Amino acid sequence: MEYLLLILGFVLIIVGATALTDGSVALATRFRVPEFIVGLTIVAVGTSMPEFVVSLFASIDGNDGIAIGNVVGSNIFNIFAILGICAIFAPLTFSELNIRRDIPLTILATVALVVVTLLGGDITRTEGIILLLGYIVMMALTIRADRKNFVVESTDENDKRAKMPYWRIFIWIVGGLLGLIYGGQMCVDNAIVVARNLGVSEAVIAITLIAGGTSLPELASSLISIWRGSPSLALGNVLGSNIANILLILGTCSTITPLTMGGITMFDVYVALAATVVVMLSALVIGRDKLTRIEGVMFLVIYAAYVYALIN
Repeated sequence: MEYLLLILGFVLIIVGATALTDGSVALATRFRVPEFIVGLTIVAVGTSMPEFVVSLFASIDGNDGIAIGNVVGSNIFNIFAILGICAIFAPLTFSELNIRRDIPLTILATVALVVVTLLGGDITRTEGIILLLGYIVMMALTIRADRKNFVVESTDENDKRAKMPYWRIFIWIVGGLLGLIYGGQMCVDNAIVVARNLGVSEAVIAITLIAGGTSLPELASSLISIWRGSPSLALGNVLGSNIANILLILGTCSTITPLTMGGITMFDVYVALAATVVVMLSALVIGRDKLTRIEGVMFLVIYAAYVYALIN
């Protein structure tokens, strides 16, 4: 029964995140907030909402291993699994902006995670506030840099959201929040039961099962980007999500309540860092501005080997 409830929790989280994002974007459009700001803030945070609610409830309930493991596992899954799958469907092209700004910022955020976990083995409130401030500064600089180069794109989906009535926006936002809240609590509670039944640690369940489940929005949006002929958006989606996972999610959770590593080891954190470095190497050396299909297969093999090493 706990497995069905865990799946139901994932469904509630994904549906809730989608509804909250759609309602928030529609509300922002009504108030004439620039679309690029909406994309960098509401939409980016929306796809990271599953990780946020699971880590938040886990930290409040004292399950720090799930809180940190979900973020670390999601970042590893995003790069090795999602980018691997996407590259198999269509090679991903690295833009100059990806190489010059996006990938280095992702590496910087991951290095920050390594630093705070090395300093005493936990993330204090002070460190959480620093992570949050880092996210705010990073977003502010990105918005300022992209403002001049942004071109508003009018699509049927955006036009539909702009015409959404206020009562529907209210239902979407409130319903999305409720779905996230109940789905998040359901995931945490049943993940603990599943871990105990399988005889594995809650941290391993968080890094693998929960991390993969909460990353489904990123996987779905990345595959849709490829299907629509914009494979480069998949890369931006993953990099932006990884930055938000560390700076925004762990920053917020540790500000509310300090987090300990639990069953998460530095090996897991180093794998997350290595994943971002591998992306940079792929852009500069291996694939030469492209993540090829062969590299995509290699990414999936690396992820499978990592999961195997955790379980055994």
